[in-house]
Amino acid sequence: MTAVISGFTLSLSLILAIGSQNAFVLKQGLKREHVFWVCLTCALSDAILILLGVLGLSIVITHAPWLATVMRYGGAAFLFLYGARSFITAWKSSAVLTQSGDTQAALLPTLLVCAALTWLNPHVYLDTVLLIGSISTQFPGQQAEFAAGAMLASLVFFFSLGYGAALLRPIFAKPVSWRILEVVVGITMWTIAYKLLIE
Repeated sequence: MTAVISGFTLSLSLILAIGSQNAFVLKQGLKREHVFWVCLTCALSDAILILLGVLGLSIVITHAPWLATVMRYGGAAFLFLYGARSFITAWKSSAVLTQSGDTQAALLPTLLVCAALTWLNPHVYLDTVLLIGSISTQFPGQQAEFAAGAMLASLVFFFSLGYGAALLRPIFAKPVSWRILEVVVGITMWTIAYKLLIE
């Protein structure tokens, strides 16, 4: 159960960071446009990337055990920088969520945009494949449970974000809401980095 919770927490912390994909899901939710298919596309994409990271890195580390230590310190450094970026964004950002026009877009173009925001983003490979994959090695024999927790977090997050967007609209019309979210993400990233370093 610890592996499941750890995977869930890490994945949720990474997904929470404000980015183009989350903004797109929020906007689709606000417009109530293809919400189910957009959320499903994001969740399935994450599941595939998480699986690739966990399975691929497990095989590699079996043949090169020293790589686990390198990845642990590399992952901690990345998390520290990721957290620092969140704190800087919280300090400087004045962004608010704005709703785009009322025109209805067709399903296929909408899903293509969603897929592009996911698969063409280089950060998704660092976060989902490399980072989650490397941290999964801290749970020998329980990588499947760790991956399941991470996938579940993605599924819960995207569907909650897409369908809960209408409730969030008044909140995220204020820049302070984005700042608070970034601070929470930053604290979470630094906490995980610290835990990696003391193990």
